[in-house]
Amino acid sequence: MATGTYPTRPAPRLRRDDAEAVEVARAFHDTMSQRRSVRDFADTPVPAEVLREAVATAATAPSGANLEPWRFVVVRDPELKRRVREGAEEEEREFYHRRASEEWLDALAPLNTDEHKPFLEEAPALIVVFEVHKSETEPRPYYVKESVGIAVGLLLAGLHQAGLATLTHTPSPMKFLGPILGRPANERPYVVIPVGYPGENATVPDISRKSVEEVMVEL
Repeated sequence: MATGTYPTRPAPRLRRDDAEAVEVARAFHDTMSQRRSVRDFADTPVPAEVLREAVATAATAPSGANLEPWRFVVVRDPELKRRVREGAEEEEREFYHRRASEEWLDALAPLNTDEHKPFLEEAPALIVVFEVHKSETEPRPYYVKESVGIAVGLLLAGLHQAGLATLTHTPSPMKFLGPILGRPANERPYVVIPVGYPGENATVPDISRKSVEEVMVEL
């Protein structure tokens, strides 16, 4: 049984007054409100250091018992991306033609998506995020999905801030990813994130978001 506690240090303070805090929050919202899921990528390379810094930002996320149960696998190798696409499209064919309910397919229909996922090869990089579970070398983690979800949110924000386009892709099931990417059995796929710059003629659905009044409750 673990004993003792972490040493402590003063909590960080950004020391912003109310007006500055509102300005910073509004500027961040304005930037993030432009983030959209992109499915058409240019072949322009993405700087490795940008990906590294974005992953470093994701890894600042809070996690259950500070055990950081995540792994970010950056894939640029064309052959590996091809194999990821093949595995994803196999699962997606099953989803669209056999597993998905009519209600689910109706919800997806306005987005005009199907089992074809060329972006998994076309994007210059994929970031495949894994949950890290207990093994001989890893302790038992707590609140894994919550922790990894927060980290992914920070990753998407960091990539967007750097001017990159992203998409969250979750073929189900995703067990095929571990063997392709050489990951151990205790690492379970969470999401695949293609990363790059939008293609020259890339478009996104013209949708709107719910207002803050619809999603926020003040008591």
